[in-house]
Amino acid sequence: MLGGLREKLVPWVQKIADAPFKPRTDFLTRTYPIEAQKRVAREAMAAIGFDTDAGRLDISAHPFCSGTGGDVRLTTRYFEDQPFASLYGVVHEAGHGLYEQGLSEDHAGAPLGSSCSMSIHESQSRLWENIVGRSKGFLTFFEPRLRAAYPEQLNGVSVGEVYAAVNRVEPSLIRVEADEVTYGLHIVLRFELERELMAGDLAVADLPAAWNKKMEQYLGITPPDDADGCLQDVHWSFGMVGYFPSYALGSLNGAQLFAQCKRDIPGVEDGFVRGEFAPLLEWLREKVHRVGRLYLPNDLIAHVTGKPPSADDFMAYVAEKFGTLYGI
Repeated sequence: MLGGLREKLVPWVQKIADAPFKPRTDFLTRTYPIEAQKRVAREAMAAIGFDTDAGRLDISAHPFCSGTGGDVRLTTRYFEDQPFASLYGVVHEAGHGLYEQGLSEDHAGAPLGSSCSMSIHESQSRLWENIVGRSKGFLTFFEPRLRAAYPEQLNGVSVGEVYAAVNRVEPSLIRVEADEVTYGLHIVLRFELERELMAGDLAVADLPAAWNKKMEQYLGITPPDDADGCLQDVHWSFGMVGYFPSYALGSLNGAQLFAQCKRDIPGVEDGFVRGEFAPLLEWLREKVHRVGRLYLPNDLIAHVTGKPPSADDFMAYVAEKFGTLYGI
């Protein structure tokens, strides 16, 4: 699946790079007070349904979600010149949190009350972060809150320009800040290197050079140092080898689930502009959260959508969203 995804994404990155349309991004370099970013983040997580009586938001060096049931901890990080990095970091982690809060309390600690797998967990976070959070409907609904928090910074900036900016496709160094199109290539790079490391075909000492070579090959950029290269993630230092594919599989599974939700609930996406996220959340509660580990991951996707996991719905989503945005 990842090999096929790579072959599909690389041409899209090139087509977008060659497109004449370039999103306006000058307003992203302005100073956005941290306290205002904190308010925006909390308003966003509450808007999509995260229960703040059963969880909380704090700060850490790398965003994460931890805990289960009635005690779900979310974290993010804030930079004054990257207001949307914290916003979407929180929406991503809140997606994880919504899954944990939706598990069956009657079966807490048992398989039926446990999350299915990390690829399914990431399907929830990637769905809420990107398909919902970066949608035109969500940003239209959330526009008054953004303008209240950043009146000077967003003065003269339309919601359409914000939508284009937060969905701009541009090869970048840092995985967690990558756009939807190039993100999968960050994962393929890590997975291929992990396999070589585990097979003994790549020495740890040679990892930085191998990393830089693949970054140039897939994304056309080279890290200036290892901090922005092979040492940027915490996963390998934690011993979490084999975890990275769950992010890409999460994107594919999330798109496939959302495509089915739109078939089951016609107009569900139209409700985003009115702040109506409950129908989607309840659908996910019924189809994914409360099912726990009743199915293996691939079987769960097949059970809900009627077909095995694939990249088809994700690539259709990419073509529709970014083909329209970039006039391709």
